[in-house]
Amino acid sequence: MPPIELPGADWVDRHHVLVSGRDVAAPDAARSMLGAEMPGWVSSLMRLRNFIVGFVGLKGAGPGVGLDPSHSIGGFPIVSETPRKVVLGFDDWHLDFRIVVEATPQPAGTEVSVSTLVKRKHWFGKAYIFLITPFHMLIVKQSMKRLGTPVS
Repeated sequence: MPPIELPGADWVDRHHVLVSGRDVAAPDAARSMLGAEMPGWVSSLMRLRNFIVGFVGLKGAGPGVGLDPSHSIGGFPIVSETPRKVVLGFDDWHLDFRIVVEATPQPAGTEVSVSTLVKRKHWFGKAYIFLITPFHMLIVKQSMKRLGTPVS
């Protein structure tokens, strides 16, 4: 059954961390991971990505794309937001994507999970995901380290 946040999603990954000793709201976790100053290598990769994809008509994403901060987090538009779940993302011609950040209270703190959902529309969307997946994984893991300890 496809995730409710993006019906028809055909590519998904999910990562978890435990934020020890405190309750964290999902929007705050998303801002900590995506809205804070990114490491130089991540910012450089995102600028390069936005430059290259501009030639084929894709939307820019990530920090520095000039979105209204009251309606976006880290350069990604807010689709929906509650204290326990925030959904970010947009639809483009090659694929639709959502970043879902969930915060679940635990006895030892808050478990924060980040899911990336993608609905690839055609061959270009499939090729794009194939090419960016290694970078995506590095960026997600680096961003989540800011919050807490990875959960198996």
